[in-house]
Amino acid sequence: MDSRISRRGALALSALALAAAGTLCGAAASAQALPKTLRIVVAYPAGGVSDTVARALADRLAAQMNIPVVIDNKAGASGSIGMDAVAKAAPDGATLGFSAISPLVLNPHLGKSPFDPLKDIQPIASVMYSPVLLMATSASTSKDFAGLLADAKAKPGAIRWATSGQASLGHIMLEQLHVGARIEVTHVPYKGGGQQMNDAISGQFEVLSTNAGGALSQYIKAGKLRPLAVGAPARLESLPEVPTLAELGYPAANLSSLFGVFAPAGLPQSLAARYNAEINKALATPELRAKLVATDNVPTGGAAADFAKAIVAEYESNGRAIKAAGIKAD
Repeated sequence: MDSRISRRGALALSALALAAAGTLCGAAASAQALPKTLRIVVAYPAGGVSDTVARALADRLAAQMNIPVVIDNKAGASGSIGMDAVAKAAPDGATLGFSAISPLVLNPHLGKSPFDPLKDIQPIASVMYSPVLLMATSASTSKDFAGLLADAKAKPGAIRWATSGQASLGHIMLEQLHVGARIEVTHVPYKGGGQQMNDAISGQFEVLSTNAGGALSQYIKAGKLRPLAVGAPARLESLPEVPTLAELGYPAANLSSLFGVFAPAGLPQSLAARYNAEINKALATPELRAKLVATDNVPTGGAAADFAKAIVAEYESNGRAIKAAGIKAD
């Protein structure tokens, strides 16, 4: 797929969201027949935070719509395997996908997408954003973000910054700070977050960027990791003393993972509108919101058109960052 950013591509994705939002009234949307069983393809392994949230959402949707909702984990290739399964499914309402938007806004710029994110996927509703924390390990002497910058400038290339992989969101954050703060650090890309976290606890590198989660909170409380900054629209309730990168003067690096529900392109407008309404209803329940907040994930929701605008903005921003930094796929 051509990785160049195009106005035509952005408009195409916006058009998909407008179609997903639909223009029908609630009564007309409710008249659309639901499938006998709804399958939600989760683009990540079972047992992780994303899977836990997806299953909680599935339980709420099943209760609201009075149909079975089953989870189908299809992990791999940074989410592209699961989203490819969604893209290739029939647009009959029986299959939806749950994923971060990275398979749509990062992978295509690296030539790693087996589907066309501008034509094959229809955004339904955003569900949450997962903050990206920048943290120091026991190998670092940096007490705060200013200290990290000072250390990086004093010893160019000496600080090792670990991420979950080449061209991951954490890597994009690193590159944005590399340019914005004029620092040089050594990128240490991992194949996912498991080994990265093990090595972080044992001090195999100085800093890491990774998504927030329950296990991470335990390491912070135990003093094994020190949060320096967070990529998020606002400070986290659990870490009110940790500033966002936007507050610190680096808005381009203030990145967080946006997750949502998607459908194969061509889903009927009325059914897309029904699913959007049901997801927003589920996100408004105290039970589901509590599950999200407990893992430092922040509920979102809203219209499909707004979700698509956020996808377009990040698609374009990531494309510029990847091109400027010369980032290549693994």
